[in-house]
Amino acid sequence: MTRNLLRFGAAAALCGLSTLTGVAFADGKDWTDGPIVNSAYIRTVDGHFDDYMHWLATSYKKQQEAAKAAGLITAWRVLVVEARSPTDPDIILVTEYKNWAALDHLGGKLDSVSTKLEGSVEAAAKAEADRGKIRTVLGSRTMQEAVLK
Repeated sequence: MTRNLLRFGAAAALCGLSTLTGVAFADGKDWTDGPIVNSAYIRTVDGHFDDYMHWLATSYKKQQEAAKAAGLITAWRVLVVEARSPTDPDIILVTEYKNWAALDHLGGKLDSVSTKLEGSVEAAAKAEADRGKIRTVLGSRTMQEAVLK
């Protein structure tokens, strides 16, 4: 009877450990949390691609570099994409953040950067509205990189 009880206990322990193995993988044992990446999908208005690229190379670049210098972002990129339909983006703006906490109260922090560059939040808002004439924001997605071990 005692021997059967020990066998049963050993079998139960083995089942328990094998169950925990799956939990260990799900808990990030094979990966660690990487940076947070936001991708904004932009479609330029026909005939205004170069205008928008000029804005990206001047004002946007200054804005992103100031946010990076302030420690608000860790990296940024501009990707030109092959649009396959009129509803696809032709530009993707990628911004990278250290972690999810970096997004806390980010709007106010970026307003400070905009005020330094544009003179005021209102001027930055007007510039944003003016860009609406040459591009459409189709949406964005925020995700986290899983760094595999």
